[in-house]
Amino acid sequence: MVGTKYHIEFPAMGLSFEINPVAFKIGGISVYWYGIIIGFGFILAFLYTMKNSKRFDLDQDKLIDVIIIGLITGLIGARLYYVIFYPGDMYVKEPTKILFINQGGIAIYGGIIGAILGGLVVCKIKKLEFLKVLDIASLGFLIGQAIGRWGNFTNQEAFGTQTDSFFGMLSENTGNIAVHPCFLYESVWCAIGFLLLHIFSLKYKQRFDGEIFLLYVAWYSAGRFFIEGLRTDSLMIPGSGIRVSQVLAAVAVLVCGLLLIIKKIKQRAYI
Repeated sequence: MVGTKYHIEFPAMGLSFEINPVAFKIGGISVYWYGIIIGFGFILAFLYTMKNSKRFDLDQDKLIDVIIIGLITGLIGARLYYVIFYPGDMYVKEPTKILFINQGGIAIYGGIIGAILGGLVVCKIKKLEFLKVLDIASLGFLIGQAIGRWGNFTNQEAFGTQTDSFFGMLSENTGNIAVHPCFLYESVWCAIGFLLLHIFSLKYKQRFDGEIFLLYVAWYSAGRFFIEGLRTDSLMIPGSGIRVSQVLAAVAVLVCGLLLIIKKIKQRAYI
């Protein structure tokens, strides 16, 4: 085996695993399961997007350009978000470490923001309807998030406080104390969200472009608000004990909910 293995247990479920975060090595370079799982999630999201592009009335070739640039700007955004809110001054003293993404440190909200900004630019250049792209991208995001969170499992990170619940998980990284497997909660939440929004996109005619995107942000943020409250590794607003992701999640739910209501009221006014 390569590297250090984790012994992971879910005592109440009677489950036990031996997991090595490193899948294999090429020369002196370690290839982690985390990256493989993230890549697998991206591939599935990409395939779903391509298969359903016509249903959303989007040009497939142009959409590929949006995805490629969105992936790049998403990675940049995910890293910058983490660096900006990282506690301490490590990245100020050693700014070159910002580039060492292989050492960990990305944030999903930053990734979504970066991907959206990059996608917006490409949509303008390629003359694609941005809101339609956001709708189909939302479903892809949920696929990637549901699968990608299992990378946290192989790294034994993104877990929560001590618990005696049925879902309690323990390993060397938790101090062999049963904790909330927050990665699991978020993975399941995103999977359910994908199924619901996929069915919605098939069964019901959208009232307006961007509706699925607003529903996605509201759904994901509602779950993230509560899950983030359980985590022990949250990024905090500097100089406070307030979790950045919880604030952003609460604002996102309120804004998206308000926009959905406003849109519905306007549409009724035209009937």
